[in-house]
Amino acid sequence: MAEETATLGGGCFWCLEAVFKDLRGVSWVMSGYAAGQTPNPSYKAVCSGQTGHAEVVQVKFDPAELDYADLLRVFFAIHDPTTRNRQGNDVGTQYRSIILTHSDAQAATARGVMNEITASKIWSAPLVTELEPATVFYQAEEEHHDYFERNPWSGYCQVVVAPKVAKFRKQFTDRLRKTA
Repeated sequence: MAEETATLGGGCFWCLEAVFKDLRGVSWVMSGYAAGQTPNPSYKAVCSGQTGHAEVVQVKFDPAELDYADLLRVFFAIHDPTTRNRQGNDVGTQYRSIILTHSDAQAATARGVMNEITASKIWSAPLVTELEPATVFYQAEEEHHDYFERNPWSGYCQVVVAPKVAKFRKQFTDRLRKTA
Protein backbone atom coordinates (compact mmCIF):
# COMPACT_ATOMS: atom_id res chain seq x y z
CA MET A 1 0.00 0.00 0.00
CA ALA A 2 1.19 3.53 -0.74
CA GLU A 3 2.29 5.96 1.93
CA GLU A 4 -0.27 8.28 3.46
CA THR A 5 0.12 11.86 4.61
CA ALA A 6 -1.14 13.28 7.89
CA THR A 7 -1.09 16.96 8.84
CA LEU A 8 -1.42 17.74 12.55
CA GLY A 9 -1.07 20.77 14.80
CA GLY A 10 -0.78 20.53 18.57
CA GLY A 11 1.30 23.42 19.82
CA CYS A 12 4.89 24.03 18.85
CA PHE A 13 5.86 22.03 15.79
CA TRP A 14 9.29 21.23 17.29
CA CYS A 15 7.56 18.95 19.84
CA LEU A 16 5.43 17.10 17.31
CA GLU A 17 8.31 16.67 14.87
CA ALA A 18 10.58 15.19 17.55
CA VAL A 19 7.95 12.65 18.61
CA PHE A 20 6.79 11.56 15.18
CA LYS A 21 10.39 11.07 13.97
CA ASP A 22 10.68 8.33 16.65
CA LEU A 23 7.45 6.58 15.62
CA ARG A 24 7.77 3.29 13.75
CA GLY A 25 6.11 3.43 10.33
CA VAL A 26 6.88 7.13 9.81
CA SER A 27 9.23 7.85 6.91
CA TRP A 28 9.22 11.66 6.87
CA VAL A 29 8.22 14.53 9.14
CA MET A 30 8.31 18.22 8.23
CA SER A 31 7.44 21.26 10.32
CA GLY A 32 5.37 23.90 8.63
CA TYR A 33 2.29 26.08 8.54
CA ALA A 34 -1.27 25.35 7.39
CA ALA A 35 -4.91 26.38 7.75
CA GLY A 36 -4.30 30.10 7.27
CA GLN A 37 -5.00 32.70 4.63
CA THR A 38 -1.56 34.26 3.97
CA PRO A 39 0.47 32.68 1.13
CA ASN A 40 4.05 31.62 2.00
CA PRO A 41 4.01 32.86 5.60
CA SER A 42 7.19 33.28 7.63
CA TYR A 43 7.64 32.04 11.19
CA LYS A 44 7.57 35.64 12.40
CA ALA A 45 4.31 36.32 10.56
CA VAL A 46 2.69 33.11 11.86
CA CYS A 47 3.79 33.96 15.43
CA SER A 48 2.08 37.36 15.08
CA GLY A 49 -1.26 35.53 14.92
CA GLN A 50 -2.24 37.57 11.85
CA THR A 51 -1.90 34.87 9.16
CA GLY A 52 -4.43 32.40 10.56
CA HIS A 53 -1.95 29.54 10.21
CA ALA A 54 -1.27 26.86 12.78
CA GLU A 55 2.18 25.43 13.42
CA VAL A 56 1.80 21.88 12.09
CA VAL A 57 3.79 18.86 11.06
CA GLN A 58 3.23 16.93 7.91
CA VAL A 59 3.90 13.22 8.39
CA LYS A 60 4.40 10.55 5.72
CA PHE A 61 3.70 7.06 7.04
CA ASP A 62 3.20 3.48 5.91
CA PRO A 63 -0.39 2.47 6.77
CA ALA A 64 0.65 -1.20 6.68
CA GLU A 65 2.95 -0.53 9.64
CA LEU A 66 1.12 2.33 11.38
CA ASP A 67 -2.54 3.00 10.87
CA TYR A 68 -3.94 6.51 10.89
CA ALA A 69 -6.00 5.88 14.04
CA ASP A 70 -2.86 4.89 15.99
CA LEU A 71 -1.03 7.95 14.68
CA LEU A 72 -3.89 10.06 16.03
CA ARG A 73 -3.81 8.26 19.39
CA VAL A 74 -0.15 9.28 19.72
CA PHE A 75 -1.08 12.84 18.68
CA PHE A 76 -3.75 13.06 21.41
CA ALA A 77 -1.34 11.69 24.02
CA ILE A 78 1.45 14.22 23.37
CA HIS A 79 -0.45 17.49 23.55
CA ASP A 80 -3.39 18.89 25.49
CA PRO A 81 -6.33 18.90 23.05
CA THR A 82 -8.57 20.66 25.60
CA THR A 83 -6.88 24.08 25.66
CA ARG A 84 -7.97 26.41 22.89
CA ASN A 85 -5.09 28.21 21.16
CA ARG A 86 -2.59 27.19 23.81
CA GLN A 87 -0.06 24.55 24.79
CA GLY A 88 1.56 25.36 28.12
CA ASN A 89 3.14 28.81 27.89
CA ASP A 90 2.76 28.89 24.09
CA VAL A 91 -0.36 30.98 23.48
CA GLY A 92 -1.98 32.04 20.21
CA THR A 93 -4.04 30.64 17.36
CA GLN A 94 -0.85 29.26 15.80
CA TYR A 95 -0.68 26.75 18.70
CA ARG A 96 -4.22 25.39 18.28
CA SER A 97 -5.01 21.70 18.22
CA ILE A 98 -5.96 20.80 14.66
CA ILE A 99 -6.24 17.76 12.41
CA LEU A 100 -6.11 18.53 8.69
CA THR A 101 -7.42 15.53 6.79
CA HIS A 102 -6.32 14.38 3.34
CA SER A 103 -9.35 12.20 2.56
CA ASP A 104 -12.90 11.43 3.64
CA ALA A 105 -11.56 8.22 5.22
CA GLN A 106 -9.11 10.22 7.36
CA ALA A 107 -11.91 12.57 8.42
CA ALA A 108 -14.10 9.62 9.46
CA THR A 109 -11.21 8.01 11.35
CA ALA A 110 -10.38 11.29 13.08
CA ARG A 111 -13.98 11.72 14.22
CA GLY A 112 -13.98 8.14 15.50
CA VAL A 113 -10.72 8.59 17.44
CA MET A 114 -11.96 11.90 18.87
CA ASN A 115 -15.13 10.13 20.06
CA GLU A 116 -12.99 7.34 21.54
CA ILE A 117 -10.76 9.87 23.37
CA THR A 118 -13.83 11.71 24.69
CA ALA A 119 -15.53 8.49 25.86
CA SER A 120 -12.35 7.28 27.60
CA LYS A 121 -12.26 10.45 29.72
CA ILE A 122 -8.47 10.66 29.37
CA TRP A 123 -8.94 14.43 29.48
CA SER A 124 -11.18 16.04 32.10
CA ALA A 125 -12.27 18.85 29.76
CA PRO A 126 -13.87 18.58 26.30
CA LEU A 127 -11.68 18.34 23.18
CA VAL A 128 -11.28 21.61 21.27
CA THR A 129 -9.34 20.02 18.41
CA GLU A 130 -10.39 21.46 15.05
CA LEU A 131 -11.03 19.04 12.20
CA GLU A 132 -10.95 20.28 8.63
CA PRO A 133 -9.73 19.26 5.18
CA ALA A 134 -6.08 19.92 4.42
CA THR A 135 -5.36 22.63 1.90
CA VAL A 136 -1.93 24.20 1.38
CA PHE A 137 1.04 23.19 3.53
CA TYR A 138 4.02 25.54 3.71
CA GLN A 139 7.33 24.13 4.94
CA ALA A 140 8.86 26.04 7.82
CA GLU A 141 12.20 27.74 7.34
CA GLU A 142 15.33 25.56 7.39
CA GLU A 143 16.26 26.52 10.97
CA HIS A 144 13.08 24.78 12.20
CA HIS A 145 13.84 21.44 10.52
CA ASP A 146 15.05 18.77 12.98
CA TYR A 147 15.10 21.45 15.68
CA PHE A 148 15.13 19.19 18.72
CA GLU A 149 17.76 16.91 17.21
CA ARG A 150 20.03 19.88 16.46
CA ASN A 151 19.32 21.87 19.68
CA PRO A 152 18.71 19.36 22.49
CA TRP A 153 20.38 21.57 25.10
CA SER A 154 18.44 24.76 24.37
CA GLY A 155 16.24 25.88 27.24
CA TYR A 156 12.97 25.39 25.34
CA CYS A 157 13.97 21.92 24.20
CA GLN A 158 15.01 20.89 27.72
CA VAL A 159 11.88 22.24 29.41
CA VAL A 160 9.16 21.64 26.79
CA VAL A 161 10.23 19.27 24.00
CA ALA A 162 12.31 16.71 25.93
CA PRO A 163 9.53 15.89 28.46
CA LYS A 164 7.04 15.28 25.63
CA VAL A 165 9.50 13.02 23.83
CA ALA A 166 10.21 11.14 27.09
CA LYS A 167 6.47 10.74 27.78
CA PHE A 168 5.93 9.40 24.27
CA ARG A 169 8.86 6.96 24.53
CA LYS A 170 7.58 5.65 27.87
CA GLN A 171 3.91 5.39 26.86
CA PHE A 172 4.47 3.99 23.35
CA THR A 173 7.52 1.76 23.80
CA ASP A 174 6.04 -0.81 21.42
CA ARG A 175 5.70 1.85 18.70
CA LEU A 176 9.27 3.19 18.75
CA ARG A 177 11.35 3.11 15.61
CA LYS A 178 14.01 0.41 15.83
CA THR A 179 17.53 1.78 16.01
CA ALA A 180 20.64 -0.04 14.87
